[in-house]
Amino acid sequence: MAKNLYQEKLDLILTQLDGRQKPSLMLHACCGPCSSYVLEYLSAFFEITVLYYNPNIFPKEEYARRLNELKKFYTEFPPALENKIKVIELDYNPQEFYDAIKINEQPSLADEKEKGVRCYRCYKFRLQKTLEYALKYKSDYFCTTLSISPFKDAKMINEIGEEISKEYSQKGIQIFWLPSDFKKKNGFKRSLELSEKYGLYRQKYCGCVYSKNQNENNIVSINRNN
Repeated sequence: MAKNLYQEKLDLILTQLDGRQKPSLMLHACCGPCSSYVLEYLSAFFEITVLYYNPNIFPKEEYARRLNELKKFYTEFPPALENKIKVIELDYNPQEFYDAIKINEQPSLADEKEKGVRCYRCYKFRLQKTLEYALKYKSDYFCTTLSISPFKDAKMINEIGEEISKEYSQKGIQIFWLPSDFKKKNGFKRSLELSEKYGLYRQKYCGCVYSKNQNENNIVSINRNN
């Protein structure tokens, strides 16, 4: 499916849900800013549980800062309060990330730019965990906030979600992937506005040590050229 159709597909689903009893949604979130617009947008249609599962984030202090910012934000954000958004926080175990991306077998992935194989594997293992928790909590749908970022590959994210959902449906287990490209309809812009309004910390890199190193190298390069 073309990138620009994911939003259209989501709009169609929301239209069909409008006025009916809210289905449940297990929503993977990476941080407060990325979840801000998504909660504002979807909370009228779904009973949402947020899953904070991000062992890719480096270092541990950054992980804790993003988590604490997310939880603090939800105590102030009307859509989170009014809809009683619940947060499931999983243990922080970075080795799960390194095992998932197979960095020991392919050390060259450390130098790969975003949206490549490393990111594909990172998306997939977090979405797989989201699906597992969606089943555990008997959610009707699962999704992630990741597609709100212009630096993330929405097509790749949606293809992974659809693929693992289909694998379970073939086993007779019904779980629906919620298609999305949350940056559409000025979603990313709205997340910036909400971040400014609530004074949210916005990180300067995706999360993993490799994206952190690349960001720092880019800053050094820019400074040298100026």
